[in-house]
Amino acid sequence: MIITMDGPAGAGKSTVARALARRLGFRFLDTGAMYRAVALAGKRAGLDWDAPDDLARLARSLDLQVAGDRILLNGEDVTEAVRASDVTAVTRYAADNPQVREHLVKLQRRLAAAEQNVVTEGRDQGTVAFPNAECKIFLTASPEERARRRLRDLQAQGEPVTFEQVLAAQQQRDQQDASRTVGPLRAAEDAVTLCTDGLSLEQVVDRLEKIAKSSSMPPVP
Repeated sequence: MIITMDGPAGAGKSTVARALARRLGFRFLDTGAMYRAVALAGKRAGLDWDAPDDLARLARSLDLQVAGDRILLNGEDVTEAVRASDVTAVTRYAADNPQVREHLVKLQRRLAAAEQNVVTEGRDQGTVAFPNAECKIFLTASPEERARRRLRDLQAQGEPVTFEQVLAAQQQRDQQDASRTVGPLRAAEDAVTLCTDGLSLEQVVDRLEKIAKSSSMPPVP
């Protein structure tokens, strides 16, 4: 069974999807980290962001692996590195690149096909990558709540940012994600939308577990 979880930046998708996968005994696939890893590789290589073909060639040459909660780039664990603000700022070049998206969607499908049950998280999982998924979820939260969560994450990493800076960057990213020509952020027509404002992680996972089990989910051992 494939459970897709899409939603805007800062909605808590990665944390929630990871927790849901653990509870159900499913594999977790963080597709956003894959685009971030491509962006990190491009940044390290000093690529010209106005040369999309170069980024696509680089993406196809990379060894990207998702090992549990970790993302590996050519054998290096870059799980924390891909979350840095400077990588976030350029991830759109990977996300907006049709060739990169085509390559990564194929990789995502191969990874999911190798597992019996998967919770996959991103921006276009229910609409593009897995349109026939048995369970589709669109996770969201208010802009202010999402900015507060992102601010806590960045401060924990030691980055000196303000709430206003995080909110402004998030609003810009929301606009970019929604207006993307390839794989834009939107809820699938058959997705269940859940707003997480005022809910604890446990409460969110409880609700999602109920949604999953009502979507023809096989018995969980």
